[in-house]
Amino acid sequence: MSGSHPAPAIEHLYAEHHGWLQGWLRVRLNNAADAADLAQDTFVRLLQRRNSTALSEPRAYLRTVARGLVIDLWRHRDIERAWLETVASLPEHVAPLPETSLLAIESLVAIDRLLDELRPQVRQAFLLAQLEGLTCPVIAERLGVSLSTVERHIASALRHCYRLVFETPA
Repeated sequence: MSGSHPAPAIEHLYAEHHGWLQGWLRVRLNNAADAADLAQDTFVRLLQRRNSTALSEPRAYLRTVARGLVIDLWRHRDIERAWLETVASLPEHVAPLPETSLLAIESLVAIDRLLDELRPQVRQAFLLAQLEGLTCPVIAERLGVSLSTVERHIASALRHCYRLVFETPA
């Protein structure tokens, strides 16, 4: 651990609120194992916080972090389900190996996170160009915006992808 948080403060927070958080998650997820995992992940996130100031509303903060983790879990499962349905529809001789499927799912989850960081109009224009192969004029017509707006949106999305891949510190 980096020592950015005083251990006694985290220990106290964990002791005071872990049971409550796990119960709150269990009600929302209807699954004790997932609730336990996400409660732990919530406190791990708290440990990783750069700002070590005391929380004035610890339960509100923990609930907010946990809610984000629940959304991530649901999105991951939606992506996994869609992948597995796609694979199930393939002839057996072309279906990917389980290890390949795991890598594909993790890649799709990462792409989903990346796209989620884009504004909705930027994301929509980018996906129309990348997945449907539409030209900028066709996208502009479909979205009811100017050609220059579509070009700006796609350029913005490409810059975003570039920054994440090439400028993110290792």
